Amino acid sequence: DCLMSEFVTVAKVGTIPAGEGATYPLGDRLVAVFNLAGEYYAIDDLCPHMGASLGDGQLDEDGKVMCPWHAWRFDVCDGTWCDNPRLKIDSFPVRVEGDEIQVCLPEPRPTESEDEGPGDSALNDSAPSDSAPSDSAPSNSAPSDSTSTSEKGEQT
Repeated sequence: DCLMSEFVTVAKVGTIPAGEGATYPLGDRLVAVFNLAGEYYAIDDLCPHMGASLGDGQLDEDGKVMCPWHAWRFDVCDGTWCDNPRLKIDSFPVRVEGDEIQVCLPEPRPTESEDEGPGDSALNDSAPSDSAPSDSAPSNSAPSDSTSTSEKGEQT
């Protein structure tokens, strides 16, 4: 997910107050960078619920940011959604070089998933496998079954 050799400076140390976050462009996306007791963490800025900016959210002392729109909470350390830890948003390595806060540049996302959304992209990815030999026979036989039923119906 991350081009480890490419860290991009997003801010200067001191620009993000302790206990707060801010949003920065990084590659083809926005990241929310948080200052949690002097340590910096970066996660995807967009809440997966309705797209609110998590960088504008309220950060608690346990490292959980609350989405400003509908109170979804995410762990800024690894992107885990607090209501269902099996789900995560992207998190990114952060380092401080001198007085610069740097975030690891993620690999570019495919344009289809940005334009159509991840659900549509997944459907497009699975479409060829759905028409693979095992599935194409039943889908082809379903219409012929209905026509042969109607032919049987006409014959009966």
